[in-house]
Amino acid sequence: MAISRGDRATAADRRAGVTRANPPVPLDLGPVARATVNRSATERRAAQIGTRRSVKGLHQAAWLVHAIRCIDLTTLAGDDTADRVRRLCAKARQPLRPDLQAALGLAGLTTGAVCVYPTMVPHAVAALDGSGIPVASVATGFPAGLMPLPLRLAEIRWAVDQGAAEIDIVITRELALRGDWAALYDEIAAMRDACGPAHMKAILATGELGTLTTVHRAATVAMQAGADFIKTSTGKEPQNATLPVALTMIRALRDHQDATGHVVGFKPAGGLRSAREATVWLSLIREELGPRAMQPDLFRIGASSMLGDIERQLEHFVTGRYAAQSHHPAG
Repeated sequence: MAISRGDRATAADRRAGVTRANPPVPLDLGPVARATVNRSATERRAAQIGTRRSVKGLHQAAWLVHAIRCIDLTTLAGDDTADRVRRLCAKARQPLRPDLQAALGLAGLTTGAVCVYPTMVPHAVAALDGSGIPVASVATGFPAGLMPLPLRLAEIRWAVDQGAAEIDIVITRELALRGDWAALYDEIAAMRDACGPAHMKAILATGELGTLTTVHRAATVAMQAGADFIKTSTGKEPQNATLPVALTMIRALRDHQDATGHVVGFKPAGGLRSAREATVWLSLIREELGPRAMQPDLFRIGASSMLGDIERQLEHFVTGRYAAQSHHPAG
């Protein structure tokens, strides 16, 4: 008997005894075809986020500390080395200076994950041993994804075998641009199966998808195929995480949850640098999805330079003074 779409994507989970918040469902092109996004209305709504409400004082400090818990501390450079990864992992273990943590009454604060290339996974796993911080690995020919599918699947399996607990895959943009949703579903389902027990984040590379309607449709297909997270960008596109794109993806996420009862996480990535942006993104999640969706198991921020500015803002909260960036090293 042939294995249907959806059933095939759950095979690895059954073998590993894994229960997912977003198990795959059979491809349903109805919601995909019906999706139409009004760009001007979406941009107006996005422009309101962060302007109608703001957090100050102790509340701002609490939000910034929470943002740290949601950061995927990342290095994805061509000159990455084992030493750089180890320094990054040390920062993930202790994202704030000890004196600031003591002043804020914090203990056990870490970032949400450390994200690296597959060949750096063993170094990150060793450096994070005993910390409880998961290692995330990009895969599938990141960032372009233009490799034969068997090679992309092999890269996923290799990263998981090396200890990656999360895999950030990239979709084939061509399939979304020409509306070949069945092929896109099959590709993502195969990647999901290759992930085995690891959680899968589907990077839509929204800056290369052209329209918000295409973004919504691609997000819907990725979630039907079993993506645990949908992620905006690789960080390598001309345009990365923007609020209109995020709002579109979050609305698609909410539609999927209403239709299936399955919960999917969201990760903006690319071009996010300031502490102010962290509070804006948290405001967006709170307003559109509610407080539960703000937790690190459902919300991540793909940004490393943002951590330095958050640390500066928290130092200002504690001491009343701003420190130079050099006082808050990245690793």
